[in-house]
Amino acid sequence: MWTLTVDQEGSRRVGDRVDALLADLAAASPLVGADAGAVVLPFERTVGDEVQAVLADADLVVALTLHLVRTGGWSVGIGAGVVDTPLPVSSRAGSGTAFIHAREAVEAAKSRLRSVPLAVRGPDPDLAAEAEGVLTLLGSVVARRTAAGWAVVDRVAPAAGGVAARQEDVAAALGISQQAVSARLRAALWAEEVAARPAAARLLRLAGGSGHHGSADDREGRA
Repeated sequence: MWTLTVDQEGSRRVGDRVDALLADLAAASPLVGADAGAVVLPFERTVGDEVQAVLADADLVVALTLHLVRTGGWSVGIGAGVVDTPLPVSSRAGSGTAFIHAREAVEAAKSRLRSVPLAVRGPDPDLAAEAEGVLTLLGSVVARRTAAGWAVVDRVAPAAGGVAARQEDVAAALGISQQAVSARLRAALWAEEVAARPAAARLLRLAGGSGHHGSADDREGRA
């Protein structure tokens, strides 16, 4: 499993944004339409301007991390490992190595030396570092995407449970040519992001070690 600990940046300067973030996560994030069981403990405020959740789906961890990077103003710590059972009602009462690693990760994510404020920690430090590296590259793509790029990506990316829009429909909606849609998608590195997301998720599963019951392929990869 994975614990996500997310801490607001510069709260003294911009004010507390936790309530707004929780509302956004509930209404307009990859959590909308997530598979049953993917969210073990939902996001909630833990202390101060920090939120936390426990997830059981590595693909959802990747999607949420990139959503938070796009939102901006948050340091994201991902802890892979064990979550002690029985599960508490609130993540604030949770324990286990996933929580410990998430705390270490969010503190590392706050480093001013990082271009993208995210970090991954887990029982296998090397695999956690590899997962962090791929996620950081993806986060860099997301953080640098222009408004014009997002206007196309947001229409092409399939909504929860839906299908991707056709480029001709996107072009008509935006009042631009199909060639312009294709050009924006290339500039936004959308195809590259889609191709790399599974690699980030697989590394997160491997980084969890014994704390996550991964697929047979993942277990063979560690043999």
